[in-house]
Amino acid sequence: MQLLLVMIGGALGSGARFLTSRAMIAWLGPDFPYGTLAVNLVGGLLMGLLVGVLARTGDSEDWRLFVGVGVLGGFTTFSAFSLDLVTMLDRGAVTVAIGYALASVVGAAIALFAGLTLARSVA
Repeated sequence: MQLLLVMIGGALGSGARFLTSRAMIAWLGPDFPYGTLAVNLVGGLLMGLLVGVLARTGDSEDWRLFVGVGVLGGFTTFSAFSLDLVTMLDRGAVTVAIGYALASVVGAAIALFAGLTLARSVA
């Protein structure tokens, strides 16, 4: 049953990642991986909220597996981030690549902290 929860969540998260990436390309263009950046930042925020809520409500293992491992694991795109980063470096866009890496890593950590703080502040 737990494997099924992770698999269903992963499919939903992957679908959401695909739709988010398409929307960002349509909105901002294909010249920068805005979709990957967006899902990593939003994913960090949502993971923080999830951890905070589960800690407050008694940490349901099924919800952690479905949402945290499945949905958010399928939604966030660290492997896609790594490919985007290396592609930028291969093109010689070193400054853009460094900015992208910093925005992704630091931004996701800040977003996770914000989500956790928000979840903890809701009584």
